[in-house]
Amino acid sequence: MIEVKGLWHIYEGGKEALRGIDFDMGNEIVALVGPNGSGKTTLAKHLNGLLKPTKGEVIVDGLNTKEHSVAELSRIVGYVFQNPEHMFFAESVFGEVAFGPRNLGLSGEEVEERVRWALEKVNLEGYENRTPYSLSGGEKQRLAIACVLSMKPKYLVLDEPTTGLDEKSAESVRDIIRSLHREGHGILLITHEMDLVLELARRVVLLHGGKKIFDGPVDEFFSLELRDYGLDRPELLRISFSIGTGFVRTVEEFVGRLAR
Repeated sequence: MIEVKGLWHIYEGGKEALRGIDFDMGNEIVALVGPNGSGKTTLAKHLNGLLKPTKGEVIVDGLNTKEHSVAELSRIVGYVFQNPEHMFFAESVFGEVAFGPRNLGLSGEEVEERVRWALEKVNLEGYENRTPYSLSGGEKQRLAIACVLSMKPKYLVLDEPTTGLDEKSAESVRDIIRSLHREGHGILLITHEMDLVLELARRVVLLHGGKKIFDGPVDEFFSLELRDYGLDRPELLRISFSIGTGFVRTVEEFVGRLAR
């Protein structure tokens, strides 16, 4: 369980990025949404110790983040940044994915086993000798996820995981997210893409001005006046709400409602 209790974060210069956030999550897919500057990334960076609370506390599986290093916490909470290239530095895909396990002090055989396993999970088998920067956008995103998976964390934070990807690449990433959740990972999705929220999340946390405005089921979230927060419903929901068929997740569900 990840527990955030009365969290405040004030940056140098006095900017209050988070103001009294209470939040917890377990084995679930939670969408973290809000306009730019609402505090989403600041909150997410507290979950593996990249930032420390100004006030309040963050407890990750019983560990207070104030008392533990990023290296320790990253074994529990893996963070995939919005721009995967910011994570890359090795000359090969194998080297990128192997970096974390090597830092855990694992044997060469164990490191290789984790690399093969992580690359298989994201459908990048056979890419071991490729240069990370030669990959497509979708492949880079999947590689970034593999780098985090090789540490075998319990929770994953995915920051805008499908932004800028073509539909085929985005669907591949969505499939990986579904698979990881089925296997028991808790996943926090930071996203502006409401279609992604509708498709994958069962719970939504909305931040605005550093405060938590909403925390609840996805159907209740999409009943809010989202334009007040710079967001909008997906086209499917706009149509469904406008003709009175209510909340639906898929086109098939929408057609089924019409046929009744």
